[in-house]
Amino acid sequence: MKLSNHSAVPVYTISGSSTARPLPEWLARKRRRSLKNDVEYANRVELLQDFEFEEASHCIRVSEDGNWVMSTGTYKPQMHTHYLPHLSLSFARHTTSLNTTFLLLSSDYSKSIHLQSDRSLEFHTPSGCHYTTRLPRYGRDLKYDRRSAEALIPAVGVNGNGNGEVFRLNLELGRYMKAYELDVGGDDFNSAGGGTLQGGIGTGAVNTAAIAEESHNLLAFGTSLGTIEFWDPRSRERAAILQSPAQADLIDGRQDITALEFDRSGLGLASGSATGLIHLYDLRSSRPLLKKDQGYGYPIQTLIYLSPTTSSRSQTSEPKILSADKRIIKIWNVQDGSPWTSVEPAVDLNCVAWCKDSGMLLTANEGRQQHSFFIPQLGPAPGWCSFLDNLVEEMAEDPNDPNAFTSQKVGEVYDNYKFLTLQQLDSLNLSHLIGTTSLLRPYMHGYFVAQRLYEEAKLIANPFVWEDERNKRIKEKIDSERESRIRGTKKVAVKVNKRLAEKMLERQEKAERRRAQRVLKKGGDDEVMDGQEGDQPPIEREQNGLLTDPRFAKLFQDENFAIDETSREFQMLNPSTKPTSNKEEQSERKLTAVEEEALDEERKSNSNSDSDPDSSSEKEPTPGKADKGRISSVSYKKSGHRRQPPQVRVSSSKDPRRTKDRSFGDRAERTKASKPATTTVVGEREITFAPERKKRAPSRTEKPEKRKTAGRRSASGNVFRKT
Repeated sequence: MKLSNHSAVPVYTISGSSTARPLPEWLARKRRRSLKNDVEYANRVELLQDFEFEEASHCIRVSEDGNWVMSTGTYKPQMHTHYLPHLSLSFARHTTSLNTTFLLLSSDYSKSIHLQSDRSLEFHTPSGCHYTTRLPRYGRDLKYDRRSAEALIPAVGVNGNGNGEVFRLNLELGRYMKAYELDVGGDDFNSAGGGTLQGGIGTGAVNTAAIAEESHNLLAFGTSLGTIEFWDPRSRERAAILQSPAQADLIDGRQDITALEFDRSGLGLASGSATGLIHLYDLRSSRPLLKKDQGYGYPIQTLIYLSPTTSSRSQTSEPKILSADKRIIKIWNVQDGSPWTSVEPAVDLNCVAWCKDSGMLLTANEGRQQHSFFIPQLGPAPGWCSFLDNLVEEMAEDPNDPNAFTSQKVGEVYDNYKFLTLQQLDSLNLSHLIGTTSLLRPYMHGYFVAQRLYEEAKLIANPFVWEDERNKRIKEKIDSERESRIRGTKKVAVKVNKRLAEKMLERQEKAERRRAQRVLKKGGDDEVMDGQEGDQPPIEREQNGLLTDPRFAKLFQDENFAIDETSREFQMLNPSTKPTSNKEEQSERKLTAVEEEALDEERKSNSNSDSDPDSSSEKEPTPGKADKGRISSVSYKKSGHRRQPPQVRVSSSKDPRRTKDRSFGDRAERTKASKPATTTVVGEREITFAPERKKRAPSRTEKPEKRKTAGRRSASGNVFRKT
């Protein structure tokens, strides 16, 4: 039991699933066994035993005496009958075909008539199916006229005269009577509902019926043309025809009437259309008193006037009406159409039944479990579940308790299982367990895996997942702290000439900084400085708006205006500017706020030193020690280099690699401990020259080639020489 609507009119869900998809059978059984010792599960509210069907329920009816509930559903096609004082299922019975709708003919469950989807009409008694008869055409609805003992079945299609029919089965005589003929469109394929004899699309039909049982017993039939025909059962003639509103036809198109309901007085009529529109009529006028939109555009399935039968409650309570489509149940005021409360279950609705003089609603819906809702402000709990009043009072005592109304959250039943697809099982190396263990349960397109097994398999597949997540969070925290310390340079959103734009922006910032300093010198009076803005040079004022000036937009957007810093003309006009590549621009490190302040101070000191004539000698660069990338002193200062202050270091000239800087006293003590020098050379270093013969590099000695005497020919005499 939980609160499903937290509005001014609370609605309690007594039974019914909170999810659209039912649990698997094996999971439901296992969870039921595991929750045997659970106190919360043991104290749950199960309103009716086995108040469910295997797949879905189609129709539900409450008996006139309020002690029996009969419902039909599938699969397989069957009917369930519950005895409400015992809160249990009395019997279940299977049928040969699906049920469309049914009615209880007696004050209890003993006599019922069922309209089946196979064009048959079945009569059921406690012993079973009593009789079955066939219908000429498929039926859409079923009503019972108690005064004439006739079952009225609105049907699809037309007869030989081109009219729709409402079949009349007289239960006293046991035969069909002459049917009521209604205009639903001809079969000439030109009028509305054409082609009905051939079973075409948009076949004309009589969709629904209503009977004013507690008053004048007038019959009302709603057609596919959007008309409502009233028939007098005494004379068996048409009394009147109520056309659908012309405005609705022009805007909303064809308005098939799908639901009709009379109020207790017989003067009020409610009609529901296939597009979710509801009209309230007074039979004394052809214009609707009120028009209400359900909001979702689905056909209206159920209309119920929630009028109490006792005179005391009818005088104190305002008249209300219930309208339901497959998505939502709405209860609203009949007088002005103001919404009172609503119920929107997680599954589609098929039928809604109201227990008279109470606040209990029972539904037939898609899904396994049937729903039951309790609205305390609508009426008290029925006598067979009077304990609900005490439960509601106890739950309302502590409205601030978060667990007072919701005993179980959506999806809580899946906490012990993890749904994995076949690809996810392969990634965790669990595919070999398919079909070999109960830890993997097949369901839909994947498997339910025990949560403990899933966590262990995930840890084995990636053992460093926890460490990686920890390092990632540490890095994010460090980066966030670093961003708070580092003042990043302003990014200029331009496509070309980014360096020029940054240079102009830097000049603008310098001008603003100088203006702020002047304001501080004047005592912080902005109005005085605003009056002196005319003294600003015109060039600087133009640069402030150059980036936003539309006349120069192409300079920073069009690639044809890109400045080539490597060209000879640019270098001649800007000799102190060093061209930079894209990689150098990307690798440029951002300066912190402290570094920027130090750089500003250094620039101020440099400007002061430049004005001092004595410091001109310090500015001269030493030859051979200039940076390779430095072009001039101006570019050196602009590039952000800072002059290193002079430092005093004491180093040894003997072995500079092994010695370190020491104090003068330490060096003096070490000098006394060492042996005095025996040389007469004055100075810190002694250089000796030892004469030594210079070693020559081994030269290559070529062996003389031996003359080949044998076989040598003389050049002069062309004869062989003899040696």
